[in-house]
Amino acid sequence: MNISVTTSDITTLNVDAIVNAANQSLLGGGGVDGAIHRAAGLDLLAECRALGGCATGQAKMTCGWRLPSKHVTHTVGPVWDGGTQDEAALLTSCYLACLKISDQEDLRSIAFPAISTGVYGFPKAAACEIAVSTITGWSNPNPTEVIFSCFNADTDHLYRTRLAQHQAGFSSQ
Repeated sequence: MNISVTTSDITTLNVDAIVNAANQSLLGGGGVDGAIHRAAGLDLLAECRALGGCATGQAKMTCGWRLPSKHVTHTVGPVWDGGTQDEAALLTSCYLACLKISDQEDLRSIAFPAISTGVYGFPKAAACEIAVSTITGWSNPNPTEVIFSCFNADTDHLYRTRLAQHQAGFSSQ
């Protein structure tokens, strides 16, 4: 699997699927969720209404509509509550649910934002470790390309550093 990190607007990426760090209603919100809904247009909102929401740690897929990506995989990350409410397991489940959909739908490329690290308050370093370890541990055929789409240079650096550490650890075994 090819894994890369970029500082970018996830709504501009030409991949099979981008991941939306959504709220449980799937009807749009702030941050990356709002940006994806604005860029995709009202057809995305209509399709999301028909899905009936999504539970924390799960994922559902829609068309990409006006986005360059063919699909949007919506996942609901946990709200950070000090780590006492299974937040790490729920965040891991978000990444796994998105990867499973990609594999089932034969999607080759997917881009992830830093799920739950915005208004949901998940500590960035801990969320990054979960994201990188979950993705690098994935062994199914698809996706073959994963992009961590970071909002700013600090997050980009965090993901690049953690990814390099994981890759060095695996190559020395």
